[in-house]
Amino acid sequence: MASWIIQMTVMMLSVFSSQGKRDKELYCSACKAVVDELNYSVSQVDPKKTINVGGFRLNPDGTMKDKKVPLARSETHLSELLEGVCESMGDYAVHVDPDTQVKQFLRFAPRSSGATGDFPDFKNFQFDGPEASNALKFACESVVEELEDEIISLFSQDVEHVHQELCNRVSGYCKDSHHSNEEL
Repeated sequence: MASWIIQMTVMMLSVFSSQGKRDKELYCSACKAVVDELNYSVSQVDPKKTINVGGFRLNPDGTMKDKKVPLARSETHLSELLEGVCESMGDYAVHVDPDTQVKQFLRFAPRSSGATGDFPDFKNFQFDGPEASNALKFACESVVEELEDEIISLFSQDVEHVHQELCNRVSGYCKDSHHSNEEL
């Protein structure tokens, strides 16, 4: 139990700088990772699947007013996806751009159904052990907790460039970042 408390304390201290400010690169990467993972999960849902939404109350004439919406972008489905989105942060590592030396977390692990040719060269990744992925997971959980309503709203409305809208404009995590307009 004591070791768990120590690990959590170290993780908390590594996430926040000495002045108590958030690590902008870490939170920017976490925000972009959330958007990337949700985009992938939404794309894997059969577009023909729908879900009934509405009050399920009977009108005076005995009819029910409900509405069918695509399952992939329904609030119910998006809420379920948000519950587990941070579990995949172990598939991310620090990537150093060879030209600009800018550091950010990028996905290094292929998805189960994805092609492996889309990933950057492993020589540009820094694998710093579980501490780095724990810090990213903690930042991811913080982003999801703070922005859950905004994330669901943006995804359910199928907004274009969700990463720019959420990570730059809504949260400000990537506002002054070197890679504010890049996708994961």
